[in-house]
Amino acid sequence: MAFEQATIGVVREREFRELKEAIAKSVSGEVAKFLKALSGRRLQIRDLEAVLAANAIDLASGNRLGTARALYEALPVSDQAQVREFYLFKIEEVDPALRAKFHKLYQYS
Repeated sequence: MAFEQATIGVVREREFRELKEAIAKSVSGEVAKFLKALSGRRLQIRDLEAVLAANAIDLASGNRLGTARALYEALPVSDQAQVREFYLFKIEEVDPALRAKFHKLYQYS
């Protein structure tokens, strides 16, 4: 019997979708801008709450400042956990050359 990950339903679908789109946009198209915003603040890239507080996702995705954080805070804990998982997955997909350039962001402290 193979392992099958359980699917968890999304409660706040609109907010969840908008936040996922902002994360995807900031980590794909404007990823260098996103990484620069984080490195200037000496944040760890895997700390989503700190990234949201720094408005880095909003800066890179072109959203009004505070939008991503407000969307995240509007989500119940189960949706927040799914967003964190999505975010961690997306930051690991960043081009290895950029990851090397911004290696301090990816270091575990």
